[in-house]
Amino acid sequence: MIPVNIITGFLGSGKTTLLREILSRPEFSDTAVIVNEFGEVGLDHILLEEVEEGVLLMDSGCLCCTIRSDLKDTLRDLHDRAARGDIPRFRRVVVETTGLADPAPIVSTIAAEPVIRNHYRIGNIICTVEAVAGAQTLAGQPEAVKQASVADRILITKCDLSDAPEIAALEARLHALNPVAAVVRSEGRDFDADFLFAEDLGDAERRAAEVARWLESAARAPAHDHLHDSDTNSFVIVYPQPIDWTAFGVWLTALLHVHGAHVLRVKGILNVQDSDTPVVIHGVQHVVHPPLHLHRWPDEDRTSRIIFITRGIGEGAIRHSLTTFLAAVAPAGGGEAAA
Repeated sequence: MIPVNIITGFLGSGKTTLLREILSRPEFSDTAVIVNEFGEVGLDHILLEEVEEGVLLMDSGCLCCTIRSDLKDTLRDLHDRAARGDIPRFRRVVVETTGLADPAPIVSTIAAEPVIRNHYRIGNIICTVEAVAGAQTLAGQPEAVKQASVADRILITKCDLSDAPEIAALEARLHALNPVAAVVRSEGRDFDADFLFAEDLGDAERRAAEVARWLESAARAPAHDHLHDSDTNSFVIVYPQPIDWTAFGVWLTALLHVHGAHVLRVKGILNVQDSDTPVVIHGVQHVVHPPLHLHRWPDEDRTSRIIFITRGIGEGAIRHSLTTFLAAVAPAGGGEAAA
């Protein structure tokens, strides 16, 4: 399965700078990059040649192509061309969104299209946030809040143009907004590409470390956090007893069917009945990825911990819904969720 990484972020936040470095690095030689327009990326300084209409081959060896009619057609077309040998084979895809774009539909496209999901999977969603204007952008632009809320990695850019207290305050704000995303800094060069693009849940060898990172980060977040200038919330539901996997799946499906637009992100580790090892869940809005299994628990805690980032729906409603549903199917003596 080829991972599709998404670079999102508000206008002027540094997406293109990040993308240009990707295109110049030899270690990205097996990457296909999808952009809206070549001109927006500023490729003049990078040696390239056109291998097919709309597809450029970088000096580093990676591919850069423009979206044809839509992302679905572009992904299918890239796979078919590589299979025929018309273009070099690639092992990852990076998609750059526009500054006002919602990355969730990209996730939906890959998850819902049968042909695409046979060849591709979602990798990390990387959100760029400018150090100088980031706080103001989050306060005034709901699109920026959404982009940061669904991210797996948040990259604070242009740190050389801001001072340490401002950056620290922005980091705290982003962590409150998205307690499971790793927040890292950049001055526009020499970023940790492996951490941003390669370390994800799809890598079985690194999966346990990624889940441990979620749990540690969520544990540091203030309880019941809420951004006072938005209706976005983040919280953790802890369930102490083993969970009936079928019942949980029915509940989560029903929740997202009714409130999927309001559940921006859900990540968690579940203690499932009749299993000695945990099940990992993660999803973006209406899309829940196939469950993943860990070979062992990442820590001594055996409780189920589910991290939600929501907008327009309160923690109490989700907590009550889950506990009521699981209690209805639990055998006598079943547990209740803890705060």
